[in-house]
Amino acid sequence: MLFELRRKWRRPRMWTVHTRLTVYGSVFLLAVGTLAFLALEWSNQGTLGDLSPWGKVVGGVTGGVVPRTAGFNTVDYAAITPETMAVNYLLMFIGGGSAGTAGGIKVTTFFLLAFAIIAEIRGERQTNIAHRSISHSTIRQALTVVLLAIAAISTGTMVILMSTDYALDVVLFESISAFATVGLSTGITPHLPPVAEVTLMMLMYVGRVGTITVASALAFRSTHRHYQLPEERPVVG
Repeated sequence: MLFELRRKWRRPRMWTVHTRLTVYGSVFLLAVGTLAFLALEWSNQGTLGDLSPWGKVVGGVTGGVVPRTAGFNTVDYAAITPETMAVNYLLMFIGGGSAGTAGGIKVTTFFLLAFAIIAEIRGERQTNIAHRSISHSTIRQALTVVLLAIAAISTGTMVILMSTDYALDVVLFESISAFATVGLSTGITPHLPPVAEVTLMMLMYVGRVGTITVASALAFRSTHRHYQLPEERPVVG
């Protein structure tokens, strides 16, 4: 993608779908994260409340960037509002761009499914992005990565909840942060029992290696049946 941007940075119309999703998606998430952090933490005395207007802006931009695996923080995340924590859940879960060192399910995965949902709502049989059609196998790969990520985070969260007395919101924050290799914490990590610490380590390993391995395996694995089974349409929703 970097080589493509270097050659065609003045011609966005010639960018591939992957580059468009990564660049535009990252800009969109940065803007949403920054504006949400500023709006929700502007008057919070535990985070941005005591800062100057310029300091709040800088803190807001930082708050919009760090949840997507930046690895550091400038405010105490134990003091953020529940609304900001909810926004951070989503930003951490999405993470950064594909084929990079960022964690999460990746920007392209998230927006591929978003476009697939839009196509389904419109009643379209094919998912189209930037005048290109996306194969059904690619959508299935993205859906598999997301569901496996949700399963891993849910399992880790349940284990930690059963082994500690902490509330769901902070435990879920720690689990998503570990899975997405973000590095953010509400401060409970040093006080967790060994079982919970091992669970967080496993989430970090699965989040860093597991989803990439699964996505790569799905991309290069193709099984063809020599017959077609009868089709049915189960009730959905």
